Order: sequence, then structure tokens, then C-alpha cells
Amino acid sequence: MHSPDAHGQAAMLLVESLVHGLIAREVITVADAVEIVDSAAEVKADIARDRGDSPAAVRRSTHLLNAISASLRWDVVPG
Repeated sequence: MHSPDAHGQAAMLLVESLVHGLIAREVITVADAVEIVDSAAEVKADIARDRGDSPAAVRRSTHLLNAISASLRWDVVPG
């Protein structure tokens, strides 16, 4: 088993912290954040084909983004 990528972990933590900070400061809504993360997952899947990323790498990346989206969805206020 290989150890997680330190750069990737730091980047994910930074982005998640930024998203939560923007929500806390009411710069964006939780629904906006979910939409942004969902869009990022779609873009990742689209560009992966062009870049030649392995299916396993695409699955791992989109799984992480989908997990963030699912976590944020818990805070969406039904409207």
C-alpha cells in the first residue's frame, strides 16, 4: 500500500477550509458550494479522458469530490 500524496492532502484540506470559510462568512451559500463541488467532479471526469488519466485515478478523484459534496449537502436548508 502506498502512502497518501502529501501535496494532494494539503490541497484538499486548503480547499475544504476555504469553502467552509466562505460559507461561514456568508460569501456563498451551502447550495452554491455543493454546485461548485459537483461541477468540479464533472470537469474532472471530462478532462480525465483528454489527459489520459487512469480509470482508477479518476474514480479516486471523483470519489473525494463526491464525498465533499455529500458532506456539504447535510447543511443545505430545504427551500
